[in-house]
Amino acid sequence: MSQTNVNETRLSEFASAIAVERQSETSFSAELDGEWSVAGAVNGGYLLSIAAQALRSNSPNSPDPLVLSTYYLGPSRGGRADITTRLIHEGRSSATFAVDMAQNNAPKITALATMGSLGSLPDDVETTAVPPELPDPEQCISIAEAPGDFVESAPLVKRYDMRLDPETAGFAVGRPSGRGLLQGWIRLADGTEPDALSLLAFLDAFPPVMFDLGRFNWAPTMELTAHLRSVPAPGWIKAKLYTRNIAGGMFEEDCELWDSAGRLVAQSRQLARQPRS
Repeated sequence: MSQTNVNETRLSEFASAIAVERQSETSFSAELDGEWSVAGAVNGGYLLSIAAQALRSNSPNSPDPLVLSTYYLGPSRGGRADITTRLIHEGRSSATFAVDMAQNNAPKITALATMGSLGSLPDDVETTAVPPELPDPEQCISIAEAPGDFVESAPLVKRYDMRLDPETAGFAVGRPSGRGLLQGWIRLADGTEPDALSLLAFLDAFPPVMFDLGRFNWAPTMELTAHLRSVPAPGWIKAKLYTRNIAGGMFEEDCELWDSAGRLVAQSRQLARQPRS
């Protein structure tokens, strides 16, 4: 086999990291990569991509997650995870599943997902949503350039090329804006173009929006609902994260992802605990 063919068949870093192995008709295993972690726990968006990969294997006619609502039951670590799926309903254009992930028999996530085909959706966009106005990526701040202790505690940031809008990156120098807003650019560090499963990972990749309120440390997600709206065009993805309500030791974080064609391709809302001091 020529070198060209070897390169063509080699899995990307992201594809390798979310790979699953079938164990039975409804069960799979995955090797969680600890390099996709924050504060010692495997990142929730990365887990969503793995769960969706398992569902994709059991839903060939509906390969894309349209809606995925996930409850996080405990922190995951690098190592083997066991995934079970259950078909709840199958229609002509979508299928709804339950999916659970566990490590060492301890439950980690439980979710409901509706799978469909993003490429078959009608092109009938009517929206009042507006993409964030950002400087070019070269004029934004790379999170990879953060202090070494930050990167060491969050090796996840090395898996992405993330650039923060300087207008929302004041927290990095002790001057958070207080607006509860972060925005910037994101793509996979390995150069792989975005697809449906990487959008799931992007939705939970940025630092918590609470950083812009001067509340640091990582914020554990309780529940996250993701909506995927379209197959993303190649190139950078714009991200906008914001919060509007903090109460009872919790906050919500909304995320919008816009592709290079200016389309809103994914949205999420998560409920998370306020950062622990």
